[in-house]
Amino acid sequence: MDWKLLNAVVDLAVEAGEAIMQVYEGDDFAIEEKSDGSPLTAADLAAHEILESGLRALASETPVLSEESATISPEIRSLWNRYWLVDPLDGTAEFVNRNGEFTVNVALIEHHCPILGVVYVPTQGVTYLGARGLGAFRRDAQGQRSINTRSIDGLKDQQEHLVVMVSRRHGDTEMSQLIERFQRQIGPCEIKSVGSSLKICLIAEGLADIYPRLGPTSEWDTAAAQAVLEAAGGALIDEDLRVLRYNAKADLLNPFFYAIGDTGYDWPKVIG
Repeated sequence: MDWKLLNAVVDLAVEAGEAIMQVYEGDDFAIEEKSDGSPLTAADLAAHEILESGLRALASETPVLSEESATISPEIRSLWNRYWLVDPLDGTAEFVNRNGEFTVNVALIEHHCPILGVVYVPTQGVTYLGARGLGAFRRDAQGQRSINTRSIDGLKDQQEHLVVMVSRRHGDTEMSQLIERFQRQIGPCEIKSVGSSLKICLIAEGLADIYPRLGPTSEWDTAAAQAVLEAAGGALIDEDLRVLRYNAKADLLNPFFYAIGDTGYDWPKVIG
């Protein structure tokens, strides 16, 4: 992986983010409903067009799979060894509710694994980026710095609590029970509710420790952030503790998963 490609993807994500903000800062915007009942705005479509055309220009031989073009058949997808996986606007519900917690997500998938990822936060002007062999970084107006996940054992030494990320819109009894297990076996927990793939990026940045997702997501929701998290030293694992893979089956749905920062911690005793 090389910096030239990673920086080019960052530039595209920022351009898509600027198009999103033009809609976001407008007086009004129309909201349509997709077949699955989720919202769709002009911002989703504008970002999709920028990313799809820009990525094709970067690498014409590499297919692009976007949330807004996800009708490509499994038979065609199964032939892909390398492709772009894009969520032009992750957190459309957050966008509609104007809380700022939405992101632009671009991942490069190779042999079912995300090897490059860019997550851009348009309202903050913050980019999380990572790639295999290059590391993980946060880029903002102050510049760029390397980011890494933190260890669970180090929390007690620093008298800090376990930080558990939860979805702003998906909470249930099973999650409450899991958090109770964290408290019994690890110690006091701080619960943070955030929208979109930001939750995974905060773990990559060492500001949180685990994000249990015990609800439905699609592959484009996680791929870019997974690449950043892995480059920062973390992992995205399913309930059987296997790393999430992409384009390995007919549908594009993820299993329930856990984003973890400390891969050396004995998570099976807590989540098993």
